[in-house]
Amino acid sequence: MAIKAADMLIARRADTRARADFATWKMIAKLNGFSALPAEAQNFLEGYRQLLSKMNEADASEATIQLMYKSYYSEMGGTGVPPELPSRASEPVADSGNVTAFRRPAARPTPAASAPPAKPQLPVALIFMCLAVVYVSIRYYFR
Repeated sequence: MAIKAADMLIARRADTRARADFATWKMIAKLNGFSALPAEAQNFLEGYRQLLSKMNEADASEATIQLMYKSYYSEMGGTGVPPELPSRASEPVADSGNVTAFRRPAARPTPAASAPPAKPQLPVALIFMCLAVVYVSIRYYFR
């Protein structure tokens, strides 16, 4: 049976939503907020707890996500049986070697140690007094 592109798009959205919702609900439940979750979330998490008694955590999580995925698929308007999506591997991502580790830059020498001593600058008050003398002498000269 051929799967329509629209159904595949719905399937991907439903899978993404199921994985995100499950992770969120699981975290809220761990933070003692189980009673604040909607009834649908509480039902899925209760099913997850029952599955935990029968299998390990990874398998129970994946089984619960698949149940949520099927529910979301039909809710989003998918027709027929939800298509099988490739399962997401829980294996660690292999190092591709294109990431550079952060290194602290070398310490820069202080400006006083590396540069020759700078010329001392004239104080602002001395400059102001010189300007005042020039202004007064120009005014006095043109009188």
